[in-house]
Amino acid sequence: MSKDSPATAPKGPTLVEARSHLLRRPGKWRISNIIDGRALRVKLTAAALDNLGNPQAMRKAALDHLHGAMFRGRMIAQERLQQGADGLDTARLLSAVQDEVIHALYDFTTTHVHRARNPTEAERLAILATGGYGRGVMAPSSDTDLLFLRAYKASPHTESVIEYMLYALWDMGLKVGNAFRTPTECVKLAAEDVTIKTSLLDARFICGDQALCDEMQVKFQKDAVDGKDADFIADKLAERDARHARQGDARYVVEPNLKEGKGGLRDLQTLYWLIKHMHGGKTLEDVMKKAPFTESEYGTYIRSARFLWTVRCHLHFVTGRAEERLSFDLQPEIAARMGYRDRRGQQGVERFMKRYFLVTKDIGALTRIVAAKLEADQKKKPEGLRRLLPQRGPQPLKEEGFVIDAGRVSIASEKVMKSDPLNMLRLFIIARREDKDIHPDALTALTRNLRSLTERVRTMPEARELVLDAILGGTDPGLILRRMNEAGILGKVIPEFGGIVAQTQFNMYHHYTVDEHTIRAVEAIAEMERGNAERVPLATEIFPLIENRRALYMAMLLHDTGKGRGDQQVEGMKTSARACQRLGMPEDETELVAWLVGHHLELSETAQKRDISDPRTVTQFANMVGSLERLRLLYILTAADIRAVGPGVWNAWKGQLMADLYHNTAAALRGGRADEKGVQAELEAKAETRREALIEQIGTIPPLQLEMETAYWTGFDLEDLAWHAEALTMSGNIVCHRFPPEGGALALMVSGSDRQGLFADLAGTLANLGANVVSAQVFTSKSKRIVDIFILQDAAQKPYGQSDPSRLTRLEKALEDVLAGAQVKELAKSRTGRRQAAFLVQPSAQIRDDVSADYTVIDIAGRDRQGLLFDVARVLADLDLSIHSAHVGSYGERMFDAFYVQSEDGHKLSDDAQKEALRDRLLGALGRHEPDAPQTPARKLKRSRAVDSF
Repeated sequence: MSKDSPATAPKGPTLVEARSHLLRRPGKWRISNIIDGRALRVKLTAAALDNLGNPQAMRKAALDHLHGAMFRGRMIAQERLQQGADGLDTARLLSAVQDEVIHALYDFTTTHVHRARNPTEAERLAILATGGYGRGVMAPSSDTDLLFLRAYKASPHTESVIEYMLYALWDMGLKVGNAFRTPTECVKLAAEDVTIKTSLLDARFICGDQALCDEMQVKFQKDAVDGKDADFIADKLAERDARHARQGDARYVVEPNLKEGKGGLRDLQTLYWLIKHMHGGKTLEDVMKKAPFTESEYGTYIRSARFLWTVRCHLHFVTGRAEERLSFDLQPEIAARMGYRDRRGQQGVERFMKRYFLVTKDIGALTRIVAAKLEADQKKKPEGLRRLLPQRGPQPLKEEGFVIDAGRVSIASEKVMKSDPLNMLRLFIIARREDKDIHPDALTALTRNLRSLTERVRTMPEARELVLDAILGGTDPGLILRRMNEAGILGKVIPEFGGIVAQTQFNMYHHYTVDEHTIRAVEAIAEMERGNAERVPLATEIFPLIENRRALYMAMLLHDTGKGRGDQQVEGMKTSARACQRLGMPEDETELVAWLVGHHLELSETAQKRDISDPRTVTQFANMVGSLERLRLLYILTAADIRAVGPGVWNAWKGQLMADLYHNTAAALRGGRADEKGVQAELEAKAETRREALIEQIGTIPPLQLEMETAYWTGFDLEDLAWHAEALTMSGNIVCHRFPPEGGALALMVSGSDRQGLFADLAGTLANLGANVVSAQVFTSKSKRIVDIFILQDAAQKPYGQSDPSRLTRLEKALEDVLAGAQVKELAKSRTGRRQAAFLVQPSAQIRDDVSADYTVIDIAGRDRQGLLFDVARVLADLDLSIHSAHVGSYGERMFDAFYVQSEDGHKLSDDAQKEALRDRLLGALGRHEPDAPQTPARKLKRSRAVDSF
C-alpha cells in the first residue's frame, strides 16, 4: 500500500454535506470537501482485499469507486457553475478532481495489481499532466493529457502499470491522450515540434517519482527553453496566424468558435505561453503578472479568461461533449444560464453575444500590447523574430511625434497621445497616406489613452474634420474604419456607432455583428464608386450621377445605429441626425442622411414583397422617394447593405427586382407624373419597347407570349424573354429550365392550362423533391394558360439539380404529371434542424386592400420550411382564390411572402368574415409542423414578440 493510502482513514463528507458547504460559499472550495483522497484509498484497499484471487472483480469494484468519486466531483462542479461560480474556478475544480482520481488509481495499481517489491532504476515512473490539464484547468469534456515519464528505458513493470491505468481510465469514459518518454526524449521532441514543446511547458507533476519529474523539467528548461524565446515566439505567432486563417480570419462571425476563433480562448493561451516561456511561473495569475500590462490590462485579461471559461464549461455541460462552437441552438441556453435576460428591446441572447464579442475585442487589444513589448525586447537580438525586426531605426515624419518604425507608422513615445488626444485620429490618417500598417506601440498608447477623447475634444472643429476625413478621405474607407474599430476609437468619436459595436442579431440571416456588417457595407459602396462591383452594374452606372457622396457614406456608416432601441428605422433617424450634428454637417445634409437611414429598408422590401409592375406600387414608392437623387442614393445604399449581410445573400434575381423598381420609379419621376395613370402609361410604353426589341432579336413572338399582360413584359429582361419565347413556340404543356450565367440558382419555367389549385400542386411537387423556392412569378394569359417562373435552390443553397442532373429530370417529369392533372395529396415530412428550431418565430398574416387597385394583397410571415408555399397555396385554392402573382422571400430562418389574389368572380375580397376566416386558415398553415423547441430557460421569451425587421 502507498504511504499516502493508510488502511484506515476518517470518513469523508457525504455528497449532500459537500454540496451544502459549496453552496454557502460558491467562490471557495477545497478538494477534500469534494473527494476525500484518504477515504477513497481505503475503499480501493478494501476492494482489493475483498476480491483476492479474482482480479476481474477487484478491478470492477475499484473502478466503481473511482468513477463514483469522479462523477460526484463533476456533479458538484456543475452545480457550483449553475449557482454562479465562474468557469475558471470550475475548470480548476475539475482538474483537481481528476488529479485525485489518477493519483488514487496509480496507488491502487502499484500497490495491489503490479507491485514492484524491489524497484530498480528501470521501474522509476512519474505521471505528469500536460496540455490544458497540465495548466490545472479542464473543461468538462476535455481530453486528459498524460505524460508517463520513465528513467531511461521501458521495463515490463512500467509497461504493465501504464497499460492497466490507461484501460481503467478509458473504461471510466475518459478521453486520454498519452505519451511514454524519457527526459532526454522529451527535450529532443520539444526541439523538433513546437506543439510538443508547448505541451511540456505546461507539464505538471501528479504522482509517482517526483525526482524524475524534477530532472525532466530542469533539463527541459535548460536545453529547450533558455535562450530560445525568439524561435518560440515566432513559431507560436505563425501558428496563431494559420489558425486564424483556417477560421476565416474574422472575429465577428455570429456563430464563433470559442476555442479556435479569433479572439478566443486559444489566443488568450498563446499570450500565456509566450509570457511563461520568457519569464516562467506556475498559475495563470503568476504568469500573467509578469506580462507587460498595466493593472487595468491585467484585470481585463483575467476577466476575459474567466468569462470564456465560464462559457466553455456551460457549453460542455449543456451538450455533453467537447463542443467549442457557439451555434444558434446553443446561444439562448448559455445566455440564460449565465443570467442574461431581455432588456429594452434587446434579447438576452443578443446581450450575451455582445459581451462575448467585446471580450474577443479586448483580447485583440491585449495581443497588440504583448506584440509591441516582444518587438521592443527583440530589437537587440538580430538572430530572432526576423519578421518583426526593423531594417533601420525609426524615421521621423513631417507630423511632430510620428515616425516610421519597422515599416509601420508609430509614435516617438506615449506622450504623443497624452499631450494631444487628436493625434489618436491623426495616426490613422497618416497610416492611410503612407500606405502602411500601424505599429503595435502606437495602438497600445492609443488604447491606454482613449479616455482623454472627451465630449469637449470630440466636438472641436479639428476633431470633426479629422473624423470626416478618416471616413471619406481615401478610396478604401473600409480599411481605416476597421482599424479604428479594432482600436476602439471609432465608437469613441461617434458614440452612436459605439452602441452597435459587437452587437449581434439573433437570426440566421445576418452573418456578422452589426459593426462588422456596417463596415463591410461601407466597403461595398467604395467598390461601386471604384467601378469594381461587377454583380451590381446599375450601381456602378449611376454612382457618377450622385451629388451627395458624403451623405451616402455617412448614412451607410449610421444606418443600423437604431438597432436594439425599438423600430430601427425610426430610432436610426434620431441617432444618425444626432451624430451628423455633432460632426458639424449642414442641416440639409443631416436631413438627407436621416432620411436615408429612416428608409433604408424600403427599396428592398418593395422590390421583393410587392408587384413592381403594379402602378400603385410604383406610385407610392415614387411619392415616398420624391427625387432622382434620393432614388439613386437609396439604391446604392440598399444594394451595399444586402451585399454586406453575408456570402450569397445578394443574388441576380434580387438585383433584377431592385433594378426594375429603380427604372420604373425613375421613369415616373422623370416624366413628372407619379400618379397611377401616369405610371401605368410609362409601364405600358416600357412593355411595348420590350416587345419590339424581342421581335428584332428573334423575328416573331409566340401567340401565348403576346397574350401576356404588361406586368409580364416589364418583369423580365430581354434575355429571359427570349428564353421564354423559344420554349413557348411548342404547344401543350411545357416544363423547361436554364442555369442563368450569373449563377446562384436554377430558373424553371412551367406552362400549361390553368385549373383550380394548380399553383399549390406545383409548389407541393417542388417541395416533395427537395427544391427550395426562393422566388416565384406567376402569370396567366387571356386564354387561361399559365406561365410560372420559379427560382430554385437545393438544401445547400446551390442551384437545384446542377450537381445531379437526374434529380432535375425527375422533377420535370413530376411537374409534367401535375400539368396533366395529377394532384399532390400529402407532402413528405421534413424535419427542422436544431439550429432553425432555436428561433422563436411569430407567424403573422395581413390582408390588405390599399396596396393594389385591382387585387387584395396577402402578406404572410413565419418560419421558413420545406413545403410552406404548398400549404399556403392550398389554403388559397380551397377558398377559391386565384393567385395573380406571388412574391416569395426567405431571410435566414424566416420567410416573408406576398400574394396578389382575387375572388372567383375577379374582384378584391370584400367580405370581412371571409377575410377573417382566410387569416385564421393562413395562421394555421404557418404554424403547422412548428418544431418543438427544447424547454430551457431561454424558452421563457414571450412568443408575442413582433417579427424583427431586417
